[in-house]
This record gives sequence, C-alpha cells and structure tokens, in this order.
Amino acid sequence: MKLHELQPAAGSVKDVKRIGRGHGSGQGKTAGKGHKGQKARSGGSIRPGFEGGQMPLQRRMPKRGFNNIFAKEFATVNVSELEKRFESGAVVDANALIESGAIKDAKDGVKILGNGELTKSLTVKAVKFTAAAQEKIEKAGGKAEVM
Repeated sequence: MKLHELQPAAGSVKDVKRIGRGHGSGQGKTAGKGHKGQKARSGGSIRPGFEGGQMPLQRRMPKRGFNNIFAKEFATVNVSELEKRFESGAVVDANALIESGAIKDAKDGVKILGNGELTKSLTVKAVKFTAAAQEKIEKAGGKAEVM
C-alpha cells in the first residue's frame, strides 16, 4: 500500500448537505426549516429546559441538602491494602501510600479503615484510624500514630 492509495473506509465520509441553494437541491426555499415560527428565525432556538413559560421542572422540584464548605475529605485505605503493598517494618505515611499506588492524593489526610487482615508489623502514621484498624495494627506488632 502506498500513500496515494489510502482511502477512508466505505461509507465513513458523507458530502455536506448544502441547504438553501435552489429548489432543485431539495433543500431550497425554507432550507429545511419549515414555514415561519420561532425555530425558522435566525438565532431562534429555545434553551434546554424551557417549557413555553410554564414553571420548568427543575424549578418545581424542592431543594434538598447542602454542601458543608468546612467538611474534611479523607483518603481512605483499608488494612488489607497495607498488607499487600508494604513489607514488615516499613513506615507507612501519606507519601508512602501515594508512591505505592494505594491512594492518588492525600486530600485533607489519610484515614485507615479496618477491613481485611494484617500480619506484618508496620508503623502507620495517619490523621485518623478506626478502632478496628488500630486494634489490628497493634495486634500485628505495629504502631498506629495519629498525626
């Protein structure tokens, strides 16, 4: 195959529909817009959600909840992840977790959850621990240090 032999796949390229170019084209006169009305005018389109002046659905529905701007968001890691990703005796902190791929970024800190088993002795430094996670880390001979 040579460069001059290259062609797009059959049926993948369509000719542009040239509207408003005489009635012989089949798209002359009104150019496919029908007769008069808002949609036939230039710039005439109605915004999404407009219901002809009736109160739109998104405004009829009640508001619910709120976003607490002071809420802290923690990156969460299960004890089972620590078991998989770290060797015994390792110091586990936010940077170590990011490097190992357990979390993408630390957000407002790391919280260790107690799902899974831990057999390795690790020193874990985090902002928060669940009671189960702290118990499992200490049972395995490690330390759970709150930062």
